[in-house]
Amino acid sequence: MFVTGHTGFKGTWLCLLLNRLGAEIHGYSLPAPTQPNLYDLAGVHEWAPGTVADIRDLPRLSAAIGEANAEIVIHMAAQPLVREGYQDPVETYATNVMGTVHLLEAVRHDGRGVSAVVVVTSDKCYENRERHEGYREDEAMGGYDPYSSSKGCAELVTSAYRRSYFHGTHPAVASARAGNVIGGGDWAKDRLIPDMIRAFAQNKPAIIRNPDSIRPWQHVLDPLAGYLTLAEHLAEKGQDFAQGWNFGPRDEDSQPVGWIAGRVVELWGGNARWERSAERHLHEASSLKLDAAKARTQLGWKPRTDLPAALAWTVSWYKAWNDRRDMRKFSLDQVEEFLAGAD
Repeated sequence: MFVTGHTGFKGTWLCLLLNRLGAEIHGYSLPAPTQPNLYDLAGVHEWAPGTVADIRDLPRLSAAIGEANAEIVIHMAAQPLVREGYQDPVETYATNVMGTVHLLEAVRHDGRGVSAVVVVTSDKCYENRERHEGYREDEAMGGYDPYSSSKGCAELVTSAYRRSYFHGTHPAVASARAGNVIGGGDWAKDRLIPDMIRAFAQNKPAIIRNPDSIRPWQHVLDPLAGYLTLAEHLAEKGQDFAQGWNFGPRDEDSQPVGWIAGRVVELWGGNARWERSAERHLHEASSLKLDAAKARTQLGWKPRTDLPAALAWTVSWYKAWNDRRDMRKFSLDQVEEFLAGAD
């Protein structure tokens, strides 16, 4: 398994899941983006060899893919933040768009053993019309802000490569779009729960930008399991599954930011509290949902956790870290609990 972005929040949880499933992992990523970070706490470097390099370095990426001789490629290396996209649009487009071009080009020329590629984008790739219904896979790509637009562009790049170079042949190439993932070990700036945990640690109120905005919340392990299910179908059944796929939560788990903030405050306890920001902020979508019916009916995938469980697991992870527990063991225990919940 070749995984780009393996040192990031989602990438590390994918490595933990793959390790439990007995997969051999080859990573390709920049160093972990925050301090602290889940990658170091979980000791992933001890059992998952990786190349520390930029996804924009095509010769290095091509060499790494050729050396790995992996059957499945999951591409998650990205600039993942909306507000960072506003601040540095050039790097955001270079990483998210040209990074995807480089990944697919490297597979095309040097991925001799690759049978399946999953390009991970975002729920924000769709042209958002601020409606309450979930977006389906056949709807238009778009994006108001640079980050969202870059993810829509990555989808178009993936589609073009699939039709131009991989149509009817190996590898089978698909894209995956997930909702707002939550889970322990995320310390990125300008994300709801990490920002709240930082505020609680300083005995300050968490300042919430857009408490009325609705998002499709899900525990990080749920879409990751979806990516692996998709990769399995691509490897075994090929081009029939070489499409775009949504891996979103149950409809009732799309909730306002303020609802999530209130629940996190309750779970953390003590003096935890939140307040609405009085500042004017950059544009972010007020309503965004995914329709994951296609993945449920055609892949047999469905979320294993509901939102209350996802929030409880997330807050318990940060409490364990705050108590200086063994976070490698704690994280793997959560993976075991997640897998035990499979039907």
